[in-house]
Amino acid sequence: MICKKFENREARLAVIGLGYVGLPLAMEYAKQGFDVVGIDLMPEKVAQLNRGESYIIDVPSSDVKAAVDGGRFEATTEAGALATCDSVNICVPTPLGKTQDPDMTYIQAAVDAIVPHLHEGMLVILESTTYPGTCEEVILPRLTETGLVVGKDFHLAFSPERVDPGNPVYQTKNIPKVVGGVTPDCTKAAACLYEQVMDTVVPVSTARVAETVKLLENTFRSVNIGLVNEIALLCNSMDIDVWEVIEAAGTKPFGFMPFYPGPGLGGHCIPIDPFYFSWKAKQVGMEARFIELAGQVNGSMPRHVVGLVADGLNDVSRSIKGSRILVVGVAYKPDIDDVRESPSLDIMEMLQKRGGEVSWYDPQVEALSGLEGIGKLEDWSREALEGFDAAVIVTAHRDVDHALLLDTGSVIIDTRNALKGARSDRLVRL
Repeated sequence: MICKKFENREARLAVIGLGYVGLPLAMEYAKQGFDVVGIDLMPEKVAQLNRGESYIIDVPSSDVKAAVDGGRFEATTEAGALATCDSVNICVPTPLGKTQDPDMTYIQAAVDAIVPHLHEGMLVILESTTYPGTCEEVILPRLTETGLVVGKDFHLAFSPERVDPGNPVYQTKNIPKVVGGVTPDCTKAAACLYEQVMDTVVPVSTARVAETVKLLENTFRSVNIGLVNEIALLCNSMDIDVWEVIEAAGTKPFGFMPFYPGPGLGGHCIPIDPFYFSWKAKQVGMEARFIELAGQVNGSMPRHVVGLVADGLNDVSRSIKGSRILVVGVAYKPDIDDVRESPSLDIMEMLQKRGGEVSWYDPQVEALSGLEGIGKLEDWSREALEGFDAAVIVTAHRDVDHALLLDTGSVIIDTRNALKGARSDRLVRL
């Protein structure tokens, strides 16, 4: 019954959480002819969307306006809208607590909002990254308090989000969609919905498998980045150019996949998701040693970068204290405006604590909060850059002329090989 409603576009769909995952998903649903309601706790976001304006880099305002004007999308802060919906995707944050334990607050709040409106035939899909067992151990017991039976009266599944902000090639529609249900019928129902929207759907046997898929993907990246960061530290101690090493190793046509060192991990996924795996491993009496070690190496990189700044300034008879230092790029990856978990934030804080007069430049980011005494440089010109004693390239946006730094006399710490091939006594590469 529910599958026919999806195929005929008779189903009304809901998305809880209208951020980097939820909003693109809601827009894809609307483009495929579904009526969609987006639920978010932030009234300013809701108002902006209902005006047809986007705040997500991968979602053009024209798409939002078309969906709103066409009557296919509306945003609200009211969970009561779920009463008329046939399915709901949960796309809320899943941060870590101070002790690196999973913070399930947002998921639990979303489920609590669904429970009063859960009805026969409803499909509930969790997309927020979490640990294996969340659907069965956290969400299912709460939903079954209604007296409804999973796989019969309602369906529950997990489908990991795979959003890569700023990626011009792979976006919501053409990224293969893994989905696993709590029961086989739950898998079928969720797969049927996604098949109406996504190019490729990959059903797996259980929700636990689907939950683990996402953690494996990001743990793979975290561990390999941790490895190459450690190699970079070793190469630095032996006066070897790690970038040249990686480039040469990358010519091998099999058995090697190049990863690149950096100043630390950023974004909502790679710095956080592996620790959901690690936490769950402890619950079953195991130790995730690769995950923990990679986390230690990657977490140490901002401090290493600050050490490179200190060494570079020392070579010109200066110290961090009293020096004017510019951090170039504060988004966590190139060509986006997302600063979540960006290593630049830690680097700036450490430099400031050591007495540096810190500023930042990023054409993608309008403002930063919580950095008192650290100002934004608006003017990327030789005259403006000549006022700094050191510049640290943390994120290399493509539209920034980093070569301009070579003419300023500043000590340059290049953590991204943005100045590949350049030579200068004041240039220090990671």
